[in-house]
Amino acid sequence: MTTTIHLAQQPEADELLGRSPLAALVGMLLDQQVPMEWAFSGPYTIAQRMGADDLDAHEIAAYDPEDFVALLSAKPAVHRYPGSMAKRVQQLCHYLVDEYGGDASAVWSDAATGKELLDRLLALPGFGKQKAQIFLALLGKQYGVRPEGWREAAGAYGEEGSYRSAADITGPESLAKVRAYKQEAKRAAKTAKSARGTGPSAAE
Repeated sequence: MTTTIHLAQQPEADELLGRSPLAALVGMLLDQQVPMEWAFSGPYTIAQRMGADDLDAHEIAAYDPEDFVALLSAKPAVHRYPGSMAKRVQQLCHYLVDEYGGDASAVWSDAATGKELLDRLLALPGFGKQKAQIFLALLGKQYGVRPEGWREAAGAYGEEGSYRSAADITGPESLAKVRAYKQEAKRAAKTAKSARGTGPSAAE
C-alpha cells in the first residue's frame, strides 16, 4: 500500500499515511472533534516521538499506558483529548494484535465484499458506523481497495464525485469543498433542531 495522500496537508505526515496501513487507521481513529489535518498528522507525530519511521501495533499495544498518554499529551498535543485518544489507540492496536497478528492491512486485504469489509471495520475499537463508512470510502477512492459492493457499503461517502469526508480530499481545493459541505450540514442540523424546538410551549 503506497499511495499519494493529502489528508494531513504536511508532506512527511502524508507520506507516512500513504505507505502505512496502521497510520491510516490511527489517523481515522483520531479524526473527531479536531481539524482533520491535526488528526491525520497524529500518526507521524506518534511515530517520531517513539523514535520510529512507522507505527507498530505490537509496540504500541505493549507501551505503558501512562507513558503513552504522556507521549500524546506532550506539546503540541496529538489531539484535543490526548488521554482518551491514547487509550483508544492502544485498544485499537491490542485488537489488531489479537485478531490480525498486528497487521492493519489484513483488515481489508482479503475482504471479499464491501459488506464484509464494513463489518470488519465496525468491529474495530473506536469505529462507529460513520467512521467505518468514511474509512471504507477512503480505502476505495484513494488506496485502491475495492471489493465488490464497496461503494454501496460506504453509503453516501462512497458516491463518486462527492465532497463529504476525508475520503474525498486530494488537495487544498477538495479540502475546502469538504469543509463547506460539513459547515452546511451543521447549519441544516441546527435549523432542524430549532424547528423541532418551536411550538406553543416554546413560544410562551
